[in-house]
Amino acid sequence: MPERPIRIFGDPVLKTVCEPVGVIDDRVRGLVEDLVDSVTVPGRAGVAANQIGVGLRVFSYNVDGRIGYLINPEIVELSGEPALVDEGCLSVPDLWYPVLRYPHAKARGTDLDGNEVEVEGDGIMAQALQHETDHLDGKLYLDRLDKENRRDAMRVIRESPWF
Repeated sequence: MPERPIRIFGDPVLKTVCEPVGVIDDRVRGLVEDLVDSVTVPGRAGVAANQIGVGLRVFSYNVDGRIGYLINPEIVELSGEPALVDEGCLSVPDLWYPVLRYPHAKARGTDLDGNEVEVEGDGIMAQALQHETDHLDGKLYLDRLDKENRRDAMRVIRESPWF
């Protein structure tokens, strides 16, 4: 299936908590395929289902050559000292701000066969797991900004041609 268009800040689906996947059927298989196709575009580390307009708890990732997906992911471990890291988002084009993230993360979910899968990593992978899980919880990275950066981000968004 093809790469799907990314929903942009202001679309209510991005602020909606995604529903868990119950039955793995052809719709879910197609969603996973679309998410993987969408994340393989250069410069993308992750795509959550709500970013392509689907309110189900699934995301894909593409970090350091590791491409995959998780169905019904949950963060099960965060470790290390949280630090500010520059972060952007496909749903908030061209904006980068420092966000407090843990340097190591582990997420658990299932694959298309219903098998339990764990994905963990440091650096960009840890950041992607946290960022994409936030999406599925109806949060954007902007929600994690300090007051000053959030105010600046909202000003920049209002002045953006895409808004």
